[in-house]
Amino acid sequence: MEPQTVEWIDPIAFEIGPLAIRWYALAYLAGFIGGWRYCIHLARQVKARPTPEEMDDYLVWAVLGTVLGGRLGYVLFYGFETYAADPIEIVMIWRGGMSFHGGLVGVIVSMILYARRRGFSLFAISDLVATATPIGLFFGRLANFVNGELYGRPTDLPWGVVFPGSEGVPRHPSQLYESFLEGLVLLVVLAVLARRDDVRRRPGTLGGIFLVGYGLARFTVEFVRQPDKLLPELWELGYVWWDITMGQLLSLPMIALGLWLIVHARRRRPMALAR
Repeated sequence: MEPQTVEWIDPIAFEIGPLAIRWYALAYLAGFIGGWRYCIHLARQVKARPTPEEMDDYLVWAVLGTVLGGRLGYVLFYGFETYAADPIEIVMIWRGGMSFHGGLVGVIVSMILYARRRGFSLFAISDLVATATPIGLFFGRLANFVNGELYGRPTDLPWGVVFPGSEGVPRHPSQLYESFLEGLVLLVVLAVLARRDDVRRRPGTLGGIFLVGYGLARFTVEFVRQPDKLLPELWELGYVWWDITMGQLLSLPMIALGLWLIVHARRRRPMALAR
């Protein structure tokens, strides 16, 4: 089978007058709505805080944390020189350029603030949000594929894809690998574990498993993903140290934090579940 050359997908899904609706925006919308409804569903399974109503109110906080954190993380980690030269580009998120690790920090900050404001456990809300997050990752990586961005390294495998701007070289569709591992696989694993009482009685477990699962998936796919161009000229090829990329470097503390959360949850006294 010959490598697949595509006449690339139009990033604009449809237009309403002068307003262009992009697949990228629809992916974020699907992720937020799907995650929001799933969080409410999970909150109804165990009658404890946060309640479905509290998860309903958290949506705005989650959106702000994801968008602000994701964009600022991308600017700082991957494109500081470019955005410093033209700061107006920072607000043009419809052109792509969001860092998951930055978005994660933004969401964590939003959960801390919201949990303190409402007076319930940070671990309890983080478990719900973590279990639903792969929905957004699934759609987000598909949007990366549609945008022809964040593609993989050159390959001679039969499913190699020639992306726009890839100089006619077939490359790994690493966005689809990530959509499958970070999105679908992680969603199924967390959904199965979320149904187990022994897991739900130990807040922090699901959040920890999500961090470890995402970190391992991202670290693995980075071996075939084209490294992102980084800030200093010394890192022009995207490698931070030897063959370690920025994405892999940022995934290591995620894995470590996830393992700590799992161990910490196991050591705490299990909470009672009200039915």
